[in-house]
Amino acid sequence: MKVDVKKSLDSYRARRGEYRFLDVPPLSYLMVDGHGDPNTSAAYADALAALYPVAYALKFASRQELTRDYVVPPLEALWWAEDMTAFTSARDASAWSWTAMVLVPEWIPAALVTEVIDTVRAKKAPPVALDLVRLEKLEEGRCVQTLHVGSYTDEAPVLAELHDVVIPAAGLRMTGKHHEIYLSDPRRVEPARLRTILRQPVAAVT
Repeated sequence: MKVDVKKSLDSYRARRGEYRFLDVPPLSYLMVDGHGDPNTSAAYADALAALYPVAYALKFASRQELTRDYVVPPLEALWWAEDMTAFTSARDASAWSWTAMVLVPEWIPAALVTEVIDTVRAKKAPPVALDLVRLEKLEEGRCVQTLHVGSYTDEAPVLAELHDVVIPAAGLRMTGKHHEIYLSDPRRVEPARLRTILRQPVAAVT
């Protein structure tokens, strides 16, 4: 039976209009870092072009070598800027830094990830950003998240509500990096129906 993390992990559960507080366990990801507007940045496109071949090769290696199959998890990304209003009132995508990433199931050893990356590298035309792909554990801990339905450019009001109202009202402050989980494929789903989990790590105000 294929494991689907969107169904098996509580951290992939979110509802539109609901801000849910939860404790996210440490999770491992394939990651690539970059900076700039994802709509125009060649670095962002190159990052995805490197992540996906590794993610799918890892799935097949898990099935063949570990006899455990799974659905390749959705694309995710961490986002941050020196001034977080770049995501809300200012909405300046050129100021964004990001880490594009894909979850790696907990049963997959680091050695297999290294082996798979080497296999992808040995292909005739390996991705240009392949050497930037790394395996890293992300420890977010206490978070608040919600589901945004609509285009990515329409996220600003939801993020403003999250940053400026929901989190302060709970006696908390933002920590870590803004996290997005892309449940929809923008190549197949119209912008108005895109489903994205918006997550923010938080901590108590001291």
